[in-house]
Amino acid sequence: MSNVNGISSPSTAELLKQKDALQEKGSAGSANFADSLKSAIDDVNEIQQDSEKAIADLATGQVKDLHQAALAIGKAETSMKLMLEIRNKALNAYKEIGRTQL
Repeated sequence: MSNVNGISSPSTAELLKQKDALQEKGSAGSANFADSLKSAIDDVNEIQQDSEKAIADLATGQVKDLHQAALAIGKAETSMKLMLEIRNKALNAYKEIGRTQL
């Protein structure tokens, strides 16, 4: 029981400092989220462009390694499916939040 008596409550000033620190971290976090999202979309775009180049090389007969071309096309397809699923989940979460009654 002696451990319970040793606990002290934080002062209002300490709580305000913690709140300010969290708000500063939160505003920086939202910018980082936006940057992360843009980076992920750019990566998917780059993979799609590589896939289109591989398809063009297949069509013109300039492919040196058919296996690498097939891998690039498969990677592009998988990354696009993943991006679409993430988008769908985000939209569903947004709609669910909109339906929440206050």
